[in-house]
Amino acid sequence: MASSSGPSLNEELKCFICMEVFTDPVTTPCGHNFCRTCLIKCWPNTKTCFCPLCKEKYRRRPKLKINTTLREVVQHFKEKLNLGESEVFCDFCDERKQKAVKTCLTCQSSYCETHLEPHLSFPCLNEHSLINVVEKLEDYICQKHERPLELFCRDDQTCVCLSCTEGEHRTHNTVPIEEESREKKNQLVQTQTDIHQMIQDRMKKIQEIQHSVELRKRNTEEEKSSSVEIFTGLICSIERCQSDLLKMMEEQQKAAEKQAEDLIKELHQEITELKRRNSELEQLSHTEDHLHLIQMSSSLYSRPHTKNWTEIRIDSEVNSLKRALTELKKTLDETLNEKISQTGLKFVQKFAVDVTLDPDTAHPRLILSDDGKQVSHGDVKQNVTKKPNRFNESVCVLAKQGFSSGRFYYEVQVKGKTRWSLGVIRESINREGGFTLSPDDGVWIVVLRNENHYKACESSPVSLSLRVKPEKVGVFVDYEEGLVSFYDVESRSHIYSFTGQTFTEKLYPFFGPSLNDKGKNSNPLIITPVR
Repeated sequence: MASSSGPSLNEELKCFICMEVFTDPVTTPCGHNFCRTCLIKCWPNTKTCFCPLCKEKYRRRPKLKINTTLREVVQHFKEKLNLGESEVFCDFCDERKQKAVKTCLTCQSSYCETHLEPHLSFPCLNEHSLINVVEKLEDYICQKHERPLELFCRDDQTCVCLSCTEGEHRTHNTVPIEEESREKKNQLVQTQTDIHQMIQDRMKKIQEIQHSVELRKRNTEEEKSSSVEIFTGLICSIERCQSDLLKMMEEQQKAAEKQAEDLIKELHQEITELKRRNSELEQLSHTEDHLHLIQMSSSLYSRPHTKNWTEIRIDSEVNSLKRALTELKKTLDETLNEKISQTGLKFVQKFAVDVTLDPDTAHPRLILSDDGKQVSHGDVKQNVTKKPNRFNESVCVLAKQGFSSGRFYYEVQVKGKTRWSLGVIRESINREGGFTLSPDDGVWIVVLRNENHYKACESSPVSLSLRVKPEKVGVFVDYEEGLVSFYDVESRSHIYSFTGQTFTEKLYPFFGPSLNDKGKNSNPLIITPVR
């Protein structure tokens, strides 16, 4: 990306993405210009590319060629900016003033190459403090003692001269400004590293937001297509309901895009400020002007106060038609609800996967079938091989298959059981001890207790009122949408959904057959094929 070039930059020569003067400018098919590196970072392995400024989409990724004319204009502009730099002249030239090359703090004068020669030749002048040329010499001289500021008082965080250390700073911790300058430079390097990471994090967040919007669009189209199938053949009142729901979905999409646009704009603003700050730090870290570095670094090497973007994300959930209709269930008849449930189950069954139990994770009291499709509780603790993935306290077992993206669905027979637990669980769950049955601990399950008490294990458990007792339960997960849904397969009805979740690691299907209870709960959990 381009480096900072001062406050008087022409807006026409700034890249919209990094807000700096163009570096290797390229032009998109819609006619907008960007830094080549900036534009490439905005298109990370995406099939559909679009202009960051006008949002025009391109079916194919455009071939980027550097705009040589614009690059020459930018180069000329940069060179023109450098012409305005101020110069310091020799204090001892009588007629034609020569440009000074060094400033002596001891003599409090600036010298050209010719008049500097005595300082380099005469032994009595060798001990004088020579520094690179400065304009405001008074900033480098102690105003009280009129001696060079050669030391730094760490107690008072100020520069002092040698005479100061014999007075009010006599007992203070003072060090040469060169030593303090080295310390400050080390701090500046660390701050630069932090700022660079902050810039990278924000660029990554921009890509994440853009990906979330595209994902939401795809899911919205799928939901709209599904809604057409649901409402076919229903009465006029249901058709009006469909129209209202589609409008709501479009409004939610527009709200999500507006939220993404605002967040990206704010991220660009922070990146611009961070780059400006980083440029100042870069210049300061290479200066030989130790005093100037110390005086300026106190306000620059601390981390900038910026928003914590870690938990900020685009709300990528698209409320399914079924959940939206649940909100309107007072105006819909029982037939419609049944139709929606059947269609919803039909949709998720398209994502069926083959799931088998992993014996290396099974609690010692669980009995698994040879084909890995059934699990039940045994009264006797088995002598099993010690495995790092095995559950030693929680009576459960996981599937061999884990999922870190996409959608998946499987079905489990629970017929004849009085207690069971089903759902998904995060990979890093505690295997040695117990864990909380809650999304806060990485657990998304529905359970049956006391034969008829069903509940969803939210942070605050939710009791479920089911019309019929499920004999086969379907579990559906949409990783990117943060959705875990449960279905009664036989009645083709929806049981419960965990929505708006955030998955950050691999998820595994979870099976808890619960205790045998003296034969009352002896039936196994059976993974069945999806019909």
